[in-house]
Amino acid sequence: VALKRMLNFNVPPVKNSTGEPVWKVLIYDRFGQDIISPLLSVKELRDMGITLHLLLHSDRDAIPDVPAVYFVMPTEENIDRMCQDLRNQLYESYYLNFISAISRSKLEDIANAAIGANAVTQVAKVFDQYLNFITLEDDMFVLCNQNKELVSYRAINRPDITDTEMETIMDTIVDSLFCFFVTLGAIPIIRCSRGTAAEMVAVKLDKKLRENLRDARNSLFTGDTLGAGQFSFQRPLLVLVDRNIDLATPLHHTWTYQALVHDVLDFHLNRVNLEESAGTESTPAGARPKKKNKKSYDLTTSDKFWQKHKGSPFPEVAESVQQELESYRAQEDEVKRLKSIMGIEGEDEGAISMLSDNTAKLTSAVSSLPELLEKKRLIDLHTNVATAVLEHIKSRKLDVYFEYEEKIMSKSTLDKSLLDMISDPDAGTPEDKMRLFLIYYISSAQAPSEIDLEQYKKALMDAGCNLAPLSYIKQWKAFTKMASAPTSYGNATPKPLGLFSRVMNTGSQFVMEGVKNLVLKQQNLPVTRILDNLMEMKSNPETDDYRYFDPKMLRGSDSSVPRNKNPFQEAIVFVVGGGNYIEYQNLIDYVK
Repeated sequence: VALKRMLNFNVPPVKNSTGEPVWKVLIYDRFGQDIISPLLSVKELRDMGITLHLLLHSDRDAIPDVPAVYFVMPTEENIDRMCQDLRNQLYESYYLNFISAISRSKLEDIANAAIGANAVTQVAKVFDQYLNFITLEDDMFVLCNQNKELVSYRAINRPDITDTEMETIMDTIVDSLFCFFVTLGAIPIIRCSRGTAAEMVAVKLDKKLRENLRDARNSLFTGDTLGAGQFSFQRPLLVLVDRNIDLATPLHHTWTYQALVHDVLDFHLNRVNLEESAGTESTPAGARPKKKNKKSYDLTTSDKFWQKHKGSPFPEVAESVQQELESYRAQEDEVKRLKSIMGIEGEDEGAISMLSDNTAKLTSAVSSLPELLEKKRLIDLHTNVATAVLEHIKSRKLDVYFEYEEKIMSKSTLDKSLLDMISDPDAGTPEDKMRLFLIYYISSAQAPSEIDLEQYKKALMDAGCNLAPLSYIKQWKAFTKMASAPTSYGNATPKPLGLFSRVMNTGSQFVMEGVKNLVLKQQNLPVTRILDNLMEMKSNPETDDYRYFDPKMLRGSDSSVPRNKNPFQEAIVFVVGGGNYIEYQNLIDYVK
């Protein structure tokens, strides 16, 4: 909503206007591109009048009779480039939107450039958009993509980090969270664990929200802001969790569709990039091997199959793709019939939209054909993505890893020794083995004896593992041991359901032989448990000493005694150091 409003020159788009939109160009930097691309497709941009969208630092030609909407971070070099645009008189008028608030001095730089270029009247509006976060789902956001290693777990937990570096990281995180709440139009109640990076974020965010509320004239949270009716009268709870409370989950191999795609494929900002396997036909001797095609697919909220199955266990997904495919095949003759009615031979789908619907027959064909073709596109997309995931599962025995790790984390008896798993040359990459061992190390109440550890280390080395993570986890474990007891993961293990019934039959796209049909057991992960305690006001040693901040309260006492005794209706969970799709899915299941 906020982006569409910005692209409409910062006035809410009118619903019923039939007129043409105002044509304009959109100029963004990489940050702006990352924020817009998961949310608005090129077609949607065009519907809003965006004819061209260009990167700020590319070579752009002057288009003197068109307004330009800029959406960029207020950085030194971005500002310089905008001033240059003003001097070169590239566009008719300029709507400057900053992703994060611009400082007074930089604003003056732009003003001076505008005066110098005699372009003051052309700078139509300057806005701070407070949109410095990336929304990937209706209920999930990340801070950034461009420089995400700056706010990563590693950045925050580096042993040699200086205080000033830490301040910078915290400010970056707080800036994004602040933007998030400005966009929501809600002031949260903040809870966080003590003595962690999450607490530093909480203190700074509380201060920033307070300062904004105190400045009543310029407060971003008063009056008819954007989000004024998005929440019920109750304020949301913000739970700031530190990644260090649970390091096993992010290392854990996964079994649900979205989490697997993220774990084994190249998946960023809702787009998955696949290398198409070159066909099996043999290349003639001496010929160059075929170059692999790269394909990318967007997995979006409008993809019904994805929405329905992104949280399903993989075997279920394979089965559903197969069902969709069969139901489509039944309609394929219909597609052929429709195409022949319309006189379109072969694959020329472009021609479909060109035909005017002059006959009743055509009209029905025109309306049902695009729908069928879209269905086909989604089936092909998921067949390709699921096949790519399946190749990883089979070649790395990920089903075995997943099941084994679940057993370790739930402290059930293991049917196979860990050493055998690590030494098995056919099971998994060195990274898979390292992840497995770290989970074992983190989850075990007693650390393995030095003699055992040496044996494991040797096996890991032989498997080609880099042992650096182990030495970090050793220190981490010694340190957290003092801080808290190990996290419990419930005691449910996945149950094999017998082999795949439908998918095993011969006509299937997916050859699932040997892959275990594991079903997930519902249990709450640590992050979800913490949220549950805090939302429902349950007393629990895990969360009882969490600090409590209410930016609206006057600074009287910073007590951890919650003012409101009612359970919360809405909550935002943010993991300092990075959440992951397993936890996201677990929270969704908890909500259901």
